[in-house]
Amino acid sequence: MAFGIKREELIQWKRDVQAGKISFLTHYWIDERFPGCDSVTKVGCTDIERLIKWGMSHGLKPEWIHYDPNHPHFDLFGDRQYEILKKEKQWDQISRFSLKSEK
Repeated sequence: MAFGIKREELIQWKRDVQAGKISFLTHYWIDERFPGCDSVTKVGCTDIERLIKWGMSHGLKPEWIHYDPNHPHFDLFGDRQYEILKKEKQWDQISRFSLKSEK
């Protein structure tokens, strides 16, 4: 279940992803498969080659892509989520969702 985002943010993320941009969307999320994680960042782009290159630059493997037909994306959690958002200067998302490194 996703919460903590506005409909307009989701719509804009989908537009950006479909336009071939690397786009970030962080939201609160609870899934018992991922204990200790209360948020996820989706990093999407319909240009799969661009998404793969972007992911590899952050140590992400292409097989980790969620190949959604309309909005392919990586899901980022925990320390990796924080570190990548920091490298990408996504300060608003880090602040808004109180993300920090566990290190």
